[in-house]
Amino acid sequence: MVLRHRPSGIGHPYATSADQRTPVLPLVGEPIRLGVEAAGAAEVHVTWEVADADGAVRTARLPLEPVAPDAADAAALAGGEGHLAEAQAAQLAADGAFAVRVDGLADGERARYRFTAVAADGATEETDWFTVHPATWRPEGGRLTIDGRPADGHPRVVPGSVAWLTTAEGVHRVRFALRIAADAHVVGFGERYDAVDQRGRRLDAVVFEQYKSQGRFGRTYLPMPFAHVLPGESGGEGWGFHVRTSRRTWFDVGASAPTELRVEVALGGTRDEALDVGTYTGAPHEVLDAFLAEVGRPAELPDWVFRLWASGNEWNTQRIVMERMDTHAALDIPVGVVVIEAWSDEQGIMLWRDARYAPRPDGSPFAAGDFTWGEAWPDPRAMVDELHARGIKVVLWQIPLLKTRADLPPDTPDDAQVLLEGAAMVAGDHCVREADGTPYHNRGWWFPKALMPDLSVQRTRDWWTAKRRYLVEELGIDGFKTDGGEHAWGDDLGYADGRRGDEGNNLYPVHYARAFGDLLRSAGKAPVTFSRAGFTGSQAHGLFWAGDEDSTWEAFRWTLNAGITAASCGIVYWGWDLAGFSGPVPDAELYVRAAAAAAFMPVMQYHSEFHHHRRPLRDRTPWNVAEQSGDPTVVDDFRRLAHLRERLVPYLAEQARRTVATSRPLMRGLFFDWPDDPQVWAWPAEYLLGDDLLVHPVTEPGATTWRTYLPAGRWVDLWSGGAHDGGAVVEREVPRAVVPVYVRDAAGDGSAPDALRRALGL
Repeated sequence: MVLRHRPSGIGHPYATSADQRTPVLPLVGEPIRLGVEAAGAAEVHVTWEVADADGAVRTARLPLEPVAPDAADAAALAGGEGHLAEAQAAQLAADGAFAVRVDGLADGERARYRFTAVAADGATEETDWFTVHPATWRPEGGRLTIDGRPADGHPRVVPGSVAWLTTAEGVHRVRFALRIAADAHVVGFGERYDAVDQRGRRLDAVVFEQYKSQGRFGRTYLPMPFAHVLPGESGGEGWGFHVRTSRRTWFDVGASAPTELRVEVALGGTRDEALDVGTYTGAPHEVLDAFLAEVGRPAELPDWVFRLWASGNEWNTQRIVMERMDTHAALDIPVGVVVIEAWSDEQGIMLWRDARYAPRPDGSPFAAGDFTWGEAWPDPRAMVDELHARGIKVVLWQIPLLKTRADLPPDTPDDAQVLLEGAAMVAGDHCVREADGTPYHNRGWWFPKALMPDLSVQRTRDWWTAKRRYLVEELGIDGFKTDGGEHAWGDDLGYADGRRGDEGNNLYPVHYARAFGDLLRSAGKAPVTFSRAGFTGSQAHGLFWAGDEDSTWEAFRWTLNAGITAASCGIVYWGWDLAGFSGPVPDAELYVRAAAAAAFMPVMQYHSEFHHHRRPLRDRTPWNVAEQSGDPTVVDDFRRLAHLRERLVPYLAEQARRTVATSRPLMRGLFFDWPDDPQVWAWPAEYLLGDDLLVHPVTEPGATTWRTYLPAGRWVDLWSGGAHDGGAVVEREVPRAVVPVYVRDAAGDGSAPDALRRALGL
């Protein structure tokens, strides 16, 4: 019999697990649901003791009822068809779940409780005692400052809006409201899929792996408690704010009151809590520049990152990788980067699958000469050398987890290297830890029960990346896809830098990308990391992509929101799995439209999800899409776009340098350059790519013409050379491989647009 209760459950930010108290921090008078997992129990009861302010105690013995996982919670985890969907939907299932609801506590009361389970044979098991204090919102409790000044009386703070959520133990949250104009626009909060302008919405900032449908659920891998407040038609100055915390924040952006941006912030729960909010005034690029000066600026990356990136999760042998690159060459489709995801044993993500070696009991790093290569990857160094000779860079996939016996085949021997690595990780105190000091085991659905290195400190960053150094220094790898930075769940985790999980978890993906960037720099290479998760501070660390999505038009539209909002927060190098990576391959129209848009984004790449090598293959290569759709012209369209992208690289590299120098985003919403033009808000999917190109992707199936708003100035159609005056809507025909792009004619004589068109071969 197994009996388990955790007041915060698994720490999932959006769903309740079977062993959880709900709410974790109840308000005065709010009913409380107590859940427990009791596998093998015939019955379970809870002893519930309540002490009032005078110390009088009343006790009740309450039976629990068996319960099934909440269907809504399970649906919130699953994003649809795909190799992770079933695992996510099953995350909240439990063998023997019981629950009971108790009355809320009065102000001044406190309760303690413990569970007792009885098996069919009469054996019993009890948990420890747990305590709970009710919380209430009060006008005092901590210190809130704006730019270091007391919030009381500050002109941006709504009078009387500051309140503190307190218990007898301490202060747990603060809430306040910032003044905004009734028609102001609010953009930022990190990468946001549901909309560019967040006015009228409620959202939060917590790093989370929402597998697909991010736009539907309003969740993100890359949140930030930072946003621009831009004037509406009523005018006024533009400004921005940054809630200076790594804890979870919540925002009501004019949804409850049109002139208030309401903010709620998790605190540490002590009796002495303080929070500062930074504000910045000026044009959007000035606001962003001030924010980046505080949190970290992006670094310029080499020009090759702007070439086509290619990958597939089923490219799991040297033969397949080279065949895919051979086909690219045979079809004259230039590729600049190949990402090899399925290269490793997927246990510690540092050793090549089927390589043979003598185990290292102390977990010390391997060198390339320690391996006898296997059938899947017979000569990785020769493969990398050949790809480099073809002008193709090589990026390897990573995840910051180490499998344990709980997620390994049952016949895994005790001297398996992954188990030796785990023992060394624990012995060397390199693990993220639970509150009781024991190693944290991943509570998520992907690599469940895995150990997680504590990358908050340099000693473990060095220890973890040393195991990958041979990949860079001996095999010539050019970068790392730093996937899966979202696995730290639980407010009570412990980090070696002194932070608890509630303030350390959001920072985990920042430390992760930094660690691999440092490894590459130490080997004399550019810090090319390719991440999907991040937080405030991620701006300084590599490239990003928009995460997992289906091949749908809806996901295409969501992704444009994500790119524009991420850029507004200082993310320079950003892209997506063009046309989606999950589910059946996209049809020819969606694929080519998406490729045409991606050709005019900071990063152009395709990728496909693992599908057990079932036929027909789900590779997103242009030739496989052509075969599956029955439309051979897909290859011709993609070839033209890939060559156009090659010719666009010098422009992108120059514009990236300007972005780093000026904080004007590389992929920027029109509101950056025309903040006083109310019309730009009616066209949120338009963006500038650098200073000169206005891009408006076609995101509806069956479109033959496409309308685009051109703001003030003189504009030249990239494809036709036709000139247009700004401040108007123009319409053009849009063959499948044509994305509307207009060149800014700053001089008004057409010379700059003509030069760019010539450079692009148009």
